[in-house]
Amino acid sequence: MRDVYVVSGGITKFSKASPDKDFRYMVKEAFDYAMNDVPKLTLDDIDGSVASYFSDHFTRQLMAGIMVQDYLGLCPKPSRRIESGGATGGMCFQSAWEAIASGRMDVCVAFGFETMSRVNTWKGNEFIALASDTNFDYPVGGFYTGYYAMMVQRHMHEFGTTVEQMAAVSVKNHGNALNNPYSQYPAKLTIKDVRNSEMVADPLTRLDVCVMSDGAAAVILASEEMAKKLTNKPVKVIGVGTGTDAMRLADRPHGDVILLPHEKKSDYKNLKYPGVHSFRGGRTAAKQAYEMAGIKDPRKEIDFVELHDAFTSSEIQTYEDIGLCKYGEGGKYVESGAADLDGAVPVNPTGGLLACGHPVGATGLMQAVFALWQLQGTIKKHFGNDKLQVKNAKRGLIHSHAGTGTYITVSVLERGF
Repeated sequence: MRDVYVVSGGITKFSKASPDKDFRYMVKEAFDYAMNDVPKLTLDDIDGSVASYFSDHFTRQLMAGIMVQDYLGLCPKPSRRIESGGATGGMCFQSAWEAIASGRMDVCVAFGFETMSRVNTWKGNEFIALASDTNFDYPVGGFYTGYYAMMVQRHMHEFGTTVEQMAAVSVKNHGNALNNPYSQYPAKLTIKDVRNSEMVADPLTRLDVCVMSDGAAAVILASEEMAKKLTNKPVKVIGVGTGTDAMRLADRPHGDVILLPHEKKSDYKNLKYPGVHSFRGGRTAAKQAYEMAGIKDPRKEIDFVELHDAFTSSEIQTYEDIGLCKYGEGGKYVESGAADLDGAVPVNPTGGLLACGHPVGATGLMQAVFALWQLQGTIKKHFGNDKLQVKNAKRGLIHSHAGTGTYITVSVLERGF
């Protein structure tokens, strides 16, 4: 297996609607940005691509990926489409990594997009809800805000998590995004603002939930030989992991906690796991990525995290899944300031899904782009300010999540040679 490097990336500004741009134009904008950052790279050097988009319904176009491939000038080279719900972008990134690691390609482009504004919000929520079991859950009102409200109610019951702790996630992420020019929803909020916004599914309010978006992102991955030719600031992919779980929460068995390298069985003597309060797939993905990367304690060896905060509650749950704190301590973790920009491990320093937006096929790739820029130390170059630059960042983690934890990816990136 060969070493794989991220050499460049680009994104569009995420927005509620972009009526003047179709999906091909948006991807081209992100791709051109990435290409301009590695001027030695030509189209002839690119061996192929992986396309990432969640739903054909939003574009009303089947095989949209090949239309982008053509628009980018990459035909007749290999390409394939990845679809994994909310984890589509993260899975696309790992698929491109596999193409390089296997030796099939020396340079691969991972691109993703979504044009969610093409339908009404209620219809968009219906399309997203089709990623639940349409034979069982969906007919009885299976919208995702309901699922996540149920899960966090159990988290609150089991561990004492509070709505104020959830609101603190929203305050943090929207506040970070004030200095991110690509974000859709930067805002200076208070705990009171979050709790006073309209209730969506108790206890989740409007400001506990991410927004639907239009946007695109592109990441260029390369072999070590090509990376050395293209940039003096490559970022190495040192660990990848993917976990899964049953789509229906009721089908998930209980068992022993999957332990990370810094944990022991006695840490969780009386925990019913995974219950509906935790994501077994996320813990599995983290364990695989840490083992591959040689990470013994993520709290000490990870400098920042870009994770899938579709809900404030899921950010808290994910702190626990990836081992930033023990199960049950996620609420206290954010309340302590450990996830702040100047905290022990900054989480979503660029705003996350809550503030940047969630054009599903682009989201996981957005995380990869921001992680790349953090590790290159080039946030100021791309954002126009360095307020979100994590100081001395040498290693970062990106996390992409689908459904109620049915597909989850974790990838660990490290500053390169």
